[in-house]
Parts: sequence; C-alpha cells; structure tokens
Amino acid sequence: MEPKHKTTAHSVYNLNYHIVLVTKYRHDVFVGEIEDFVKKRVGEICVQYGWEQLALETMPDHVHIFVSAPPKVAPLGIASTLKSILAVDVFRQFPKLKGQKFWGSGLWSRGTYYGSAGAVSSEIIKRYIEDQKTAG
Repeated sequence: MEPKHKTTAHSVYNLNYHIVLVTKYRHDVFVGEIEDFVKKRVGEICVQYGWEQLALETMPDHVHIFVSAPPKVAPLGIASTLKSILAVDVFRQFPKLKGQKFWGSGLWSRGTYYGSAGAVSSEIIKRYIEDQKTAG
C-alpha cells in the first residue's frame, strides 16, 4: 500500500501516532454507554482539531488511538487535548462516575504511551488496535 501523504501550506507529511490513554487507578469504566460516548467524542475532537483518526479501540481501562496530525502538532499536545476534553465531557455526561471511581481526582493516569509509525507499520498498528477486543 502506498503511503498516504498529506500536505500543509509548506510541508508534505505522513506522521502517525499510536497513543494509549489509561484511566486513573486502572478503573474499568469504558464499557457500555461510556465506551460509546468516548469513541464518538474522540472522533469529534479529531475532526475539530484537524487530525485524522486512523483507528480507535477502547478497553475497559484504556483507550488506543491511532491518529495522523500535521508536523506542527506534537503527540503530547494530542494526548493532552484528548485527555482534558474527554475528562470534562465524560464527567459531565456521567456525573455519578466522578463520585464512584474518581473522587477528587481526574479521569486519566499521568502516564501515556506514545508510538510513531510510518507507512509500513501503520497497517500492523491498525490491525493490533482493531483486534484488541478479540485478542484477550
């Protein structure tokens, strides 16, 4: 498969990041309605910020996101933006969650996984993310 090159006014790029966001205390919260909500919101946030969501899967205590973004956008910025918006929106949509699992703290663990991929390994990462639910 040919690499999918994107362009900005002054650059051509193919930058893809595999980012894993983990819940605080590894609480299993991404199930049912919350899982559906998070998947929908990640897609909306990516569109809003001009990122391309390549793959997405949730596990009960973490979220795998494979996203392409322009060179001016750092992976840390992508993760920070997703974490902050998702935390506010999830707690607003599911207020009981804050009191039941995250009393006085945020939704996310401080740690985040970052991986980068070029065209060759992109398909492997996509398959890995898409197979998460059936792998275990």
